[in-house]
Amino acid sequence: MDGFRGERTPGFKLLLAIGVAFLLTIPLFSIYLLAYDRQSQMREATESITAGWGGAQAMNGPVLVIPYRATATETVVENGQSVTRTNQVMRELTLAPEAVEMTTDVSPKVRKRSIYDAVVYDARVSGKARFAFPPDLARSGVDPGQMDLGRAELRFGLSDPRGLGANPQVSAAGKPLRLQPGAGSGGGRGFFAWVDATALPTQPLGVEFAYDFRGNGSLSLAPQAGDTRWTVHSSWPSPSFTGDFLPEHPPVTDKGFDATYRIGNLALGRSLVSTADAGAAAPAPQPSPQRDPSGADAAPTAQIDLIQPVDLYSEVNRAVKYGFLFIGFTFLALLMFDVIGGVRVSAVEYLLMGAALVLFFVLLLALAEVIGFLFAYLLASAAIAGLNTAYSAAVLGSWRRAGFICGLLIGLYAVLYILLSLEAFSLLIGSLLLFAALAGVMYATRRIDWGARGEAAAEA
Repeated sequence: MDGFRGERTPGFKLLLAIGVAFLLTIPLFSIYLLAYDRQSQMREATESITAGWGGAQAMNGPVLVIPYRATATETVVENGQSVTRTNQVMRELTLAPEAVEMTTDVSPKVRKRSIYDAVVYDARVSGKARFAFPPDLARSGVDPGQMDLGRAELRFGLSDPRGLGANPQVSAAGKPLRLQPGAGSGGGRGFFAWVDATALPTQPLGVEFAYDFRGNGSLSLAPQAGDTRWTVHSSWPSPSFTGDFLPEHPPVTDKGFDATYRIGNLALGRSLVSTADAGAAAPAPQPSPQRDPSGADAAPTAQIDLIQPVDLYSEVNRAVKYGFLFIGFTFLALLMFDVIGGVRVSAVEYLLMGAALVLFFVLLLALAEVIGFLFAYLLASAAIAGLNTAYSAAVLGSWRRAGFICGLLIGLYAVLYILLSLEAFSLLIGSLLLFAALAGVMYATRRIDWGARGEAAAEA
């Protein structure tokens, strides 16, 4: 066996290291699947934590829905002849307010179960709206004389009414209204109130409202008014502003954020007045991730996500993708000791050190779920660097050489953490690192005859 090992060429040693490295891709891929599975379990645990509290909440409204009589004409065939009939039908005119001012105070909290947690919140909404018929109402084809203004409905939409608090307060023209569940005669989710709008043709109708609700993860608003001003206050330090609109320069600090949205109906691409058949289902407000990806019939929204500062499963998955660099650089160092330093490294020794490098990602995932990503990273990297340093001292026959392996691993773990922290520059840093490593290897092996026999074979 020693004679066979002594006859290995540098090229054979290189292929041996590459073969073992490719073999280790199997457990690396398994760890990637493990992180994905743990992430799925985390989502299920989060759903169980937030069950009954309220989902990701989306709001819309208020809107005023007024029934009116319209003439419908239809043509039918009777006894071989076309007959035109005219019928009176009930339809609904939906009137969005000229202006809405809303303020939402969001009080977040973190609920835990075992090693999992979820961000939930209590929200307090207050505001006022002003309704008025537009001057060009006749263009909608609705005769004001046919409107039943005494049976108007004031509708508010909420995606998950389970989180709606007790005793919402709504008043119109200074008079409190009695609220009903649902989104009125058109169905849907939220609440509504019957309102007497007989004075609307001559003067605007002012509405004031205040209600509480609970939710988790995100909060969004589907604006409908001619001029929408939405102000959000919260103590959550890590918001993510998504959706179709962004706030005006929101200040975000460690103590929370204040966001102000100003949205006009021209940006929404719709009129303040629309008509539909009576009883037509009103579109339910939905958070952005649940909307139709095609964008068809999807109301534009302004959305705020209360995200966790560090998504440890995403960080672990990104770290696993750099596992090939760890194995490659470590094996490259061992190969240089084997080819240039004259220290023989067997396939089993490559495999054991590579297995330790793969184990780092398992430790990182397991510890991060308990003590957080940063401390898990420090502890797992220290454990694996120490283990491989001690083993390489025996393999290479020198603590000095093992010290080089230790320094290499410490540098790799430091660079990996930088890559994970600076996502925008990770490709640049990684490519420069690979370039430097390749240049160093090319310089160190510039005089090696990769097809030559070992010294023992030459002496024989």
